[in-house]
Amino acid sequence: MNPDRLRAAVAQMCSGPDLQANLAQAEQLMAQARAAGAELLLLPENFAVFGRRDLHELAEPAEGLGVIGRFLAEAARRHQLWLVAGTAPYAVSASGAPAAPGKVFPGCGVWNPDGECVARYDKCHLFDVEVADGVGQYRESDTFEPGERPVVVSTPWCPIGLSICYDLRFPEYFRRLAQLGATLLTVPSAFTYRTGEAHWDVLLRARAIENQCFVLAANQGGEHDAKRRTWGHSCLIDPWGRVLACRTEEGPGVLVADLDFAAQRELQRQMPVFRHRRF
Repeated sequence: MNPDRLRAAVAQMCSGPDLQANLAQAEQLMAQARAAGAELLLLPENFAVFGRRDLHELAEPAEGLGVIGRFLAEAARRHQLWLVAGTAPYAVSASGAPAAPGKVFPGCGVWNPDGECVARYDKCHLFDVEVADGVGQYRESDTFEPGERPVVVSTPWCPIGLSICYDLRFPEYFRRLAQLGATLLTVPSAFTYRTGEAHWDVLLRARAIENQCFVLAANQGGEHDAKRRTWGHSCLIDPWGRVLACRTEEGPGVLVADLDFAAQRELQRQMPVFRHRRF
């Protein structure tokens, strides 16, 4: 393992309501990533279940591991990967507070190759908006409880700042992750086709450039039902805002790129924007 270089992967999926089918798809993508030499893999938001209203019945329990947690622990060990596991429904918050009846916390767990969950971030910004698409109105707060704090997790390569989808529209959140030491930012998402077409690329590149961080973005991509279509275009971006790899096709697939942390440090030395901040 070279602490200055990381071969990272992002997995694009087109998940549906069938939990076992989604887990089988994720398993295949993990195997592809590992075969390509990846050491860390990011899964998209809602990778395990998409489009169901009974998430509280599938939620990871307060004690021990549920179906999704056991799958992730075993898969991380089997493939010897660090997994930033998109989102899964949790019955309690990362700090242990129970969700309201009928609701869950949308949490992004980080699993090491020993099958241990070493960190978890609960989505802070919930997508309660109107979009001119087949769905029309999205109200995540009907199903989800929001998280309360940003999370940065230590890895053998660098500190990783965790975010989820709609968080991307809040630059102050990503600046806080950078202030907490993050040099790599992960954005598991299920961006709608309409909002993704307009804003996905520019927002991701902006978050990379303004924070001089690598950005990994794993999106859902394709038609999930008659009304719901997601944008895809999962990608990996360097601190200069260059897109290292992008999946322009819909449907599942894996992208892999090498991240050079020595080059990132040199960029930060040449352009020390954090030292130059006035406000």
